[in-house]
Amino acid sequence: MSELDERCGVFHRLHESGCFVIPNPWNVGSARLLVQLGFKALATTSSGFAWSLGRVDGGVSVDEVLAHLRELSAAVPLPISADFEGGFARDPQGVARNVASAAATGIAGLSIEDSSGDSANPLFDFPLALERIHAAREAIDTSGHRLVLTARSEGFVRGRPDLTETIRRLVAYKEAGADCLFAPGLRNTSDIKAIVDAVAPKPVNVLMGSDFATVATLAELGVRRISVGGALARAAWSGFLQAAREISEDGTFQSLGRAISGGDMNKQFS
Repeated sequence: MSELDERCGVFHRLHESGCFVIPNPWNVGSARLLVQLGFKALATTSSGFAWSLGRVDGGVSVDEVLAHLRELSAAVPLPISADFEGGFARDPQGVARNVASAAATGIAGLSIEDSSGDSANPLFDFPLALERIHAAREAIDTSGHRLVLTARSEGFVRGRPDLTETIRRLVAYKEAGADCLFAPGLRNTSDIKAIVDAVAPKPVNVLMGSDFATVATLAELGVRRISVGGALARAAWSGFLQAAREISEDGTFQSLGRAISGGDMNKQFS
């Protein structure tokens, strides 16, 4: 069995029972620190990676993302799930082609979302959205590796917070071959429970970008996987901006005095 197949097997088993947190690094350094903290799997973040390049979320090309996935997969021993946005294509054939390329980077899973990028119609029409998940599933199966396919319905983060429609889509994505279901933007535990029940026994991922719930609370609801998206990157940038603004605006350096020392940082990577 190849190393990639072993990682895929580990990743599938993590989804079978219990609840685990899959944090989102944005570069090799943050990934290695998360490994040291004992997490069992990692997921990339499209926003965190884009910000590290000085761009907006969604402003990174598929080739840059594929290189990023290869770099992270080579740098850490854990399964990695890719935030593969919308598959970097509109048509199912393009999604399949790009998913096949991603499956060759060493990742153990990836997510495909149904947001269209059109503010007037922010979600792909249902039949097309379903075809795109089918295409991703077929591309993974053809790759020969058991990557975990996560299907995302984006209504709650794209101005269409319709629980009924979100559930309709996630149930259909489940039937189309998704291994894990994900509706980012949920903030209500009753909505989360409704989705968990609707797609059971398939696992559900919940995005935590604030403190509206705890791991224990989500586990009680039946959530199997918890990600944080770009929140860790935002937390890091918050510290950076606070310190830099203090220097620029106040001419003081108190924030730097509270930072981890260079020696301690070196120990993290030694």
